[in-house]
Amino acid sequence: MGQQLTMTPQLQQAIRLLQLSTLDLQQEIQEALESNPMLERQEDGDDFDNSDPMAENGESKPATEAQDNSFQETTVSTENLEEGEWNERIPNELPVDTAWEDIYQTSASSLPSNDDDEWDFTTRTSAGESLQSHLLWQLNLAPMSDTDRLIAVTLIDSINDQGYLEDSLEEICAGFDPELDIELDEVEAVLHRIQQFEPAGVGARNLGECLLLQLRQLPASVPWMAEAQRLVTDYIDLLGSRDYSQLMRRMKLKEDELRQVIELVQSLNPRPGSQIESSEPEYVIPDVIVRKDSDRWLVELNQEAVPRLRVNPQYAGFVRRADTSADNTFMRNQLQEARWFIKSLQSRNETLMKVATQIVEHQRGFLDHGDEAMKPLVLHDIAEAVGMHESTISRVTTQKYMHTPRGIYELKYFFSSHVSTAEGGECSSTAIRAIIKKLVAAENQKKPLSDSKIAGLLEAQGIQVARRTVAKYRESLGIAPSSERKRLM
Repeated sequence: MGQQLTMTPQLQQAIRLLQLSTLDLQQEIQEALESNPMLERQEDGDDFDNSDPMAENGESKPATEAQDNSFQETTVSTENLEEGEWNERIPNELPVDTAWEDIYQTSASSLPSNDDDEWDFTTRTSAGESLQSHLLWQLNLAPMSDTDRLIAVTLIDSINDQGYLEDSLEEICAGFDPELDIELDEVEAVLHRIQQFEPAGVGARNLGECLLLQLRQLPASVPWMAEAQRLVTDYIDLLGSRDYSQLMRRMKLKEDELRQVIELVQSLNPRPGSQIESSEPEYVIPDVIVRKDSDRWLVELNQEAVPRLRVNPQYAGFVRRADTSADNTFMRNQLQEARWFIKSLQSRNETLMKVATQIVEHQRGFLDHGDEAMKPLVLHDIAEAVGMHESTISRVTTQKYMHTPRGIYELKYFFSSHVSTAEGGECSSTAIRAIIKKLVAAENQKKPLSDSKIAGLLEAQGIQVARRTVAKYRESLGIAPSSERKRLM
């Protein structure tokens, strides 16, 4: 004897729909609509009725048959008609079964208005351009020999998305056919031509060369140009370690002069390839909308994100109870799958609504005051409140987003661990990160706060955090160590 858990197909479908994001769910619904004739979208103004058409006694005449009969009655034989009589019987506008919007799916909101002068067609319809295609386009405009063009194409293929040359010139030269007799000097000469392409700094082999190429394309009248070129050529390592005292001594500059040179260097782009965006933007569709009405926070599902479905009563009326033919069995199975799919969607919406309501109930302080008021929250707390398993809560909060007056957040964002306070309470890690970010933003940039100093300031506020924990939170925020945050005043 033993215990075994058996998951029915309905339960498997409900779990799969529960963990899908909004975009994936829309694709799943579209596939279900295309594969199951019993499912249809409910348009605005239609009565939402999912009642069982098979529960009615007797069989009514399908609507399509009545329409066919009426069509047959109005059909006129065109034989032996005079030309004038034929033209009289044809109306000026014939009815069609398709609309312009069905073929050309153009949203009215994406079209320009009459007074919209800033509307750009290319930014809304064109795909992103890769850095390689941008460089090849410039290469086609440059006069070159066949050998130099072959070298240029090979060099462009070795440039990464950031704009840097990944392979060394020796490796690139060794990859050519020995019969071409291409020497290293030829490869380097072609590289210098590519480095004149846009964006400025592309094709560089290191950071110093990238910044130097950008400086050379600036006008010669720019102040501190010679000092900036010397800085990125000879002392780029000292600049990276922020050893300003060594820089002032070696370059024989005063503090104000060195600050102006560094400001010129900081105006450059260390990743020139990032200017050419090749990926399409990804949009986040919120599943839940939270808004404040008087003193209450209201939670509602985003009805526009997921279309409403129903069982097509016309097709469902074709199913006969006592018929065991193959066609009737197929329609019966499709009808049952449509009901399961609609029920799984309803279960998903109900579960999502319960979880989102409990999250808002726990995190009212965040909605009112921001990250510093975030309370500690784990999956177990929500699971107990809604009476579900933690794995279900994890599925609901993954890739689901909540639209709040403070922005759009993933449901996972509201869950955080906690640390103890001096008064015996708890403080969430999200709130601690917000406090660390606030302390760093207000620090003296000439003497930035170390991790130990930040831990001491947190302890003064009653939050007991170790130095290594502060370092972990600081790194998660993308904040550099104190040695790298030092600035010249």
